[in-house]
Amino acid sequence: MNIKKEKVLFFAFLSVISCIFFHVLRNFLYLDKVTLCMMRCFVIFLFILYAFLKKDLTTWILLSIVIGIEIGLDLPKIAVELRFLSQIFLRLIKTIIAPILFSTLVVGIASHSNIKQLGSMGWKSLLYFEVVTTLALFIGLIAINISQAGVGIAIPSGIHEQHLPKIESKTWQETILHVFPENFIKAIYHGDVLPIVVFSVIFGISMVFLDENKRNPLLLFSESLSEIMFKFTKIIMYFAPIGVGSAIAYTVGHMGLEILYNLFQLLLTLYIALFVFLLVVLFPILLWIKIPLKGFVKALTEPVSLAFATTSSESALPLLMENLEKLGVPRKIVAFVIPTGYSFNLDGTTLYLSLATVFVAQAAGIPLSFSKQIFIGLTLILTSKGVAGVPRASLVILLATVASFGLPNWPILAIIGIDELMDMARTTVNVIGNGLASCVIARSEGEFNDQKMLDYIKKDKTNL
Repeated sequence: MNIKKEKVLFFAFLSVISCIFFHVLRNFLYLDKVTLCMMRCFVIFLFILYAFLKKDLTTWILLSIVIGIEIGLDLPKIAVELRFLSQIFLRLIKTIIAPILFSTLVVGIASHSNIKQLGSMGWKSLLYFEVVTTLALFIGLIAINISQAGVGIAIPSGIHEQHLPKIESKTWQETILHVFPENFIKAIYHGDVLPIVVFSVIFGISMVFLDENKRNPLLLFSESLSEIMFKFTKIIMYFAPIGVGSAIAYTVGHMGLEILYNLFQLLLTLYIALFVFLLVVLFPILLWIKIPLKGFVKALTEPVSLAFATTSSESALPLLMENLEKLGVPRKIVAFVIPTGYSFNLDGTTLYLSLATVFVAQAAGIPLSFSKQIFIGLTLILTSKGVAGVPRASLVILLATVASFGLPNWPILAIIGIDELMDMARTTVNVIGNGLASCVIARSEGEFNDQKMLDYIKKDKTNL
């Protein structure tokens, strides 16, 4: 039933996009503006009815994209005035950057107080996470440099008159020095993500060496803060349809429909890059550890579908752990690798962030050398840790990264319009990557249960 609903939703969305293309090709199709407007409004009306029936945030966000495009097409002056709504949404998201990074990193590190006893499993996990994440980073950078999706976007009139933060060029020594916090509160005030990350990591490591009676109060506080920020984010996301709709309306109304070509080019670039990553990186690893593709796909089909629909890796966590255990991964390995991977193994998110950051620079006409792109990417590997469970949390990191490197914010307003579609793909890859990571560690430790895996596959065939 859920699959049927998703198909209807996808069909409705494609129908509206088709109507928009009719707007572009009206001279070729000999359709007048009134007919085109009636066609679009009819399909949007059907979409609204479906959204009321489903009562799902993802549906409403997709609907807001469609309505925003329609407003931008037919009421461009009103669309431009709606920009303040998207700015409210951006400001609300920015407020969670520091507390969510601090709390999730501290909990992730300090809760594993016996990390020394984990031995080779811990080091293998962290090493694997960083190698695979780095490969995802490079694939993202290569993809956006090939597609040049951000090149050619017209800079909005008057954008130079707005006050944008100007960051002076720094030497490489100054850049490295900036990573280390001089004042934690100052870093929060200025939104400097890297100093916050460094402080949080050192703080979490320091807690590991404390006695339990001294560590537990701070750990409980950090866990509570983390949960509060998750709830805070969910509350903000209820405003997402309005923020996203106004952002895409402003984008189309102020910059014209042509910018959608760049946005869909960006979307296509991301999907192709993620597919290449799955095919070139993750699939060979699966073959290397000698796990049948059928069994792996069976174990991950349900959690991946859930992650794709909700755009949240956290929603798939219980089912993912359960299915991996059925596949033959010992519970103790699943319990360590999956939660750790949710903080340190965000393959899809890292690929997206490297791609999106360069897109922002291309849209703003700011040239970035490949070495600078690599440095930004390595920064993203650090700053993306710990926020996998929050839907569309990548937007938080993207905003912070753009600000840190002196890039303008206005291209992100365009990206917000299709962020929902991009988040579905990158969250899916995050879940697949972490599922594979647990299998890799289990195999490397010699504890993967092949007989259990064969029984799981046979049971699947019997059910079929």
